[in-house]
Amino acid sequence: MAAKFSPSLMCMDLTQFREQITAMNSRADFYHVDIMDGNYVRNITLSPFFIENLRKITEVPIDVHLMVNHPEDIIPLCLDAGADIISFHPETANNKIFRLLNQIKDAGRRCGVVLNPATPAQAIREYAHLLDKVTVMSVDPGYVGQKFIPESLNKISQLIEMREKNGWHYLTEIDGSCNEKTFNVIAQSGVDVFIVGTSGLFSLAGNVSEAWDKMVANYRRETAA
Repeated sequence: MAAKFSPSLMCMDLTQFREQITAMNSRADFYHVDIMDGNYVRNITLSPFFIENLRKITEVPIDVHLMVNHPEDIIPLCLDAGADIISFHPETANNKIFRLLNQIKDAGRRCGVVLNPATPAQAIREYAHLLDKVTVMSVDPGYVGQKFIPESLNKISQLIEMREKNGWHYLTEIDGSCNEKTFNVIAQSGVDVFIVGTSGLFSLAGNVSEAWDKMVANYRRETAA
């Protein structure tokens, strides 16, 4: 399977919202939208209102990452706004994981969970058959520009082994510091989707089309793809 790329839109230039989305619509496999509540993590970023406006100008799947303490409050808003995939951190919903995953699937959307660097792959075993995507954080959640945590790659390998052994269907995804310095070692893990943000994409050029071409060139050079 060829690598898939999901730009993290909290890193884009919001003053060029339409221009940058239009340029990436023919390139991106997903759009990654981080929603942070200022409680689960101390930062506050995008919102269901952002999803609603993004939906008006793209058919690219909108992939929402909830970094919130009460995902049950935000999931209905994301569904109404047009999100295609909704993922949350399992520790925020331990007593309601099945209910939330089934709520998303019953709405005809895809669901996932996000594993922090210290959360083991085995944590998903009881509900992995419901998942369409498992995201592994390779930095602590909440802020851009953090140092890559190489131990996270062991989790990717474990998730892929679990998927193949059990016939599960989820995509694996990595979130945090995906750029030319880490592309090669990440690719070796077999991960399906790379989330690219400031260092991997948006800082490479002022024009996002040029930045995307540089990102792809970096990936191919570093991975010999």
